[in-house]
Amino acid sequence: MTGLFITFEGGDGSGKSTQSALLAQWLEGLGREVVTTREPGGTELGVEIRHLVQHRRGHVAPRAEALLYAADRAHHVATLVRPALERGAVVVQDRYLDSSVAYQGAGRELSGVRELSLWATDGLLPDVTFLLDLDPATSRARLGASERVYDRLEEEGGDFPARVRAEYLALAAAEPERFVVLDATLPPGDLAAAIQSRLASLLFQED
Repeated sequence: MTGLFITFEGGDGSGKSTQSALLAQWLEGLGREVVTTREPGGTELGVEIRHLVQHRRGHVAPRAEALLYAADRAHHVATLVRPALERGAVVVQDRYLDSSVAYQGAGRELSGVRELSLWATDGLLPDVTFLLDLDPATSRARLGASERVYDRLEEEGGDFPARVRAEYLALAAAEPERFVVLDATLPPGDLAAAIQSRLASLLFQED
C-alpha cells in the first residue's frame, strides 16, 4: 500500500485544523495509518522555528523569515513526512510549501520562494492540496472572535491578506490536477463530505 500526502492551505481562520482532524478520523475509520502534522511545528525543531517566525515580537527580515520556513520544511520532510509515506501512511498536513509561496512570495514580495522550498524538500509535492478559500474580511472577523496567541503574519495589514489570497487562487489555477478549491464559508460537515468525495477515488484506486 502506497502512502498519500494530503495538505490543507488557506488563510488563518479558514478551518484547516478542523478539516484536518475530521479527515484523519475518517481515514482511520477506513483502516489507514494517518500521520497528522503541520508547518511550522511538526517536529521539536519545528516548534522552536514556529516560535521564532510567528510568535516572536519584533522585526524579522523577510528573507530570513523565508529561510527559516525552508529550514523547518527540509527537516520536517526528511525526518517525518517521507518516512511516513515510505511505510504507506497517509500524511495529513496543515500548510506546506504553498503557504510560503503565498505568504513570503506574494505577501512579502520575494522571488525564488517556490524554488527554495522545492530544493529544501527534494521536490516533494502533495498528491492533493485542499485550498479552503476565505475572503480576508471574514478571516479577520473569525480570528477576532477567538482567543489566540499573537501571530506576526496575522497582524499584517494593508493589501497583504489580499495578495496572499490572490496568490493561492493563482497557484490552484496553475495546478488544477493537485488543488481542490473549496468555499471555507460552507458548514464544516459539507466541507468534510466534499473532501472525502475527492479522496475516495484515490484511496480505492490504490486498493
